[in-house]
Amino acid sequence: MTHSHETAPTQFVDAEGIRYAYRRFGKSGGVPLLFLEYFNSNMDGWDPLVTNALAADHEVILFNNAGVASSGGETSAAVPEMAERCAAFCRALGLSAINVVGFSLGGMISQQLALDHSRVVERIILLGTGPRGGEGMTFTELSPEEQSDPASFLLAAFFSPSDASQSAGREYLKRLESRKEDRDLPVSRDSAVAQLAAIREWGAIPTTGRYAKLKEITHPTLIVHGNKDIVVSPVNALILAEQLPNAQLIVYPDSGHGAQYQHARLFLEHVKLFLS
Repeated sequence: MTHSHETAPTQFVDAEGIRYAYRRFGKSGGVPLLFLEYFNSNMDGWDPLVTNALAADHEVILFNNAGVASSGGETSAAVPEMAERCAAFCRALGLSAINVVGFSLGGMISQQLALDHSRVVERIILLGTGPRGGEGMTFTELSPEEQSDPASFLLAAFFSPSDASQSAGREYLKRLESRKEDRDLPVSRDSAVAQLAAIREWGAIPTTGRYAKLKEITHPTLIVHGNKDIVVSPVNALILAEQLPNAQLIVYPDSGHGAQYQHARLFLEHVKLFLS
């Protein structure tokens, strides 16, 4: 495959009555990297610096889950159903094995996917996410309303207030604009409302067995978090690392929810080591 983040065409596949939008590019032949998006984002929300670099050694698949942006169907208000939709998409593409890259909400779906479809998932990369019933995962600061100034929102949520972090954030925002043709549709309000309900339900503390299920996720897992993440408190990354049997944790300094973008080159080195 010769396409890149900027040029990979948007394709569609039907699975169980739902038409999913996806893009795939990079080096085919191995286990592909399936990217699962954060709240209220679409395929253009991924940093091309990261996706293109990983595509040099792996096939990269970006996709919108049911009801999100250019995909059909309705967005579920529960993470387990989102994981089932994701599994249906994988079956439709004939993917018998995947490595999952899950950011925030995508990381929650990744955990559920590994529990419910453990044979399909080989390795997991969890970015800025937390366990079911984690600490302080109320997401009261998030809203389904479209931000009047999305750039300011991303700078505040994904990066720390320091000059260095904000400067890295502005570079990231520029990179998000690198794809000029065939850009994705925005996320509808209905989809955002359902996603927000799903992550708040995921964050609710259960009455029993708070982290018991994590012991069942035995896949090699890389957890990446920013030490100043205001969306998902960094303590949740430590909980994941403590409870998952085969996990390693990297916390990047002076960084927020998008730590992997602020420290992109270091992150790519860490991912390369993990996947090899």
